[in-house]
Amino acid sequence: MLHHQSTSADMWDPCTGALRRLAFLSFDGDGGGLSLRDPGGVLQSWDPTLVNPCTWFHVTCDRDNRVTRLDLGNLNLSGHLVPELGKLDHLQYLELYKNNIQGTIPSELGNLKNLISLDLYKNNISGTIPPTLGKLTSLVFLRLNGNRLTGPIPRELAGISSLKVVDVSSNDLCGTIPTSGPFEHIPLSNFEKNPRLEGPELQGLAVYDTNC
Repeated sequence: MLHHQSTSADMWDPCTGALRRLAFLSFDGDGGGLSLRDPGGVLQSWDPTLVNPCTWFHVTCDRDNRVTRLDLGNLNLSGHLVPELGKLDHLQYLELYKNNIQGTIPSELGNLKNLISLDLYKNNISGTIPPTLGKLTSLVFLRLNGNRLTGPIPRELAGISSLKVVDVSSNDLCGTIPTSGPFEHIPLSNFEKNPRLEGPELQGLAVYDTNC
């Protein structure tokens, strides 16, 4: 089993330190702290003993070696998302679509203030959509379709003025569809195949969590 020893890099760059800790969780040998399983070996370059994870495949960094992209879509990964992802505070793109990710969406993802794209579609994610995602003031793309999400669509998302694309279709969401802010321009097809989800809310006339 690999054991994490603190390095000076953890002191000056908590972002890269967090990603290395994520790698240890991913490949700790016995699965006790498991976050991701990688049967195809596509993450073999994720060596947590390296000071700088910017050399890992599927990881993009800026000129200051701060992680800005995780491109892990369609790689046959399984496991769950860990709260440590919320420490990558320069992350702009979190692409984990078309895998077999299970468990819930950590509320800590709401700390990713620079996040532009959150793509978790076509996985096996359950639980609710965290209201903390409403703190993602730079978010443009939110695609959570094709999972097993339950509960209402958080109204906090309506406060993200940058949001252009929202797709939560093919889940088990309930309540009504928001109609304010960015939701004014989201097509209804992006909410379909949620059997318990009602139509668009009527301001002042409908309680949005009806049927939840």
